[in-house]
Amino acid sequence: MSKLFAIVRERCPRCATGPIFAGLFKMNRRCPVCGLEFEREQGYFVGAMYFSYALAIAAVLPIIAAMLLLGFAAASIYIVSCLFLVAVSPFLFRFSRVLWIHLDQVIDPR
Repeated sequence: MSKLFAIVRERCPRCATGPIFAGLFKMNRRCPVCGLEFEREQGYFVGAMYFSYALAIAAVLPIIAAMLLLGFAAASIYIVSCLFLVAVSPFLFRFSRVLWIHLDQVIDPR
């Protein structure tokens, strides 16, 4: 259960107390509590893009489905979907990186 809380609160996967982010888009290089290095190598977060893509699809699909059922035109669905994704992009960016760091720590703890 503490792993889930650490993910939701965007905390370090090792100690579950140190924050991963120092600002809206700025990450800490290391955990301020236990010293875990968050970005292990250049290009480390390429894998987080898969999480971001999956989260974006999961977030926008209900909107598309509801608008289709309500009979909206394709252009309206496209515009609303794009605006929604732009609005939630900062959340998707952060959450996908947090998920990637936690998954990587489970697979290859350091």
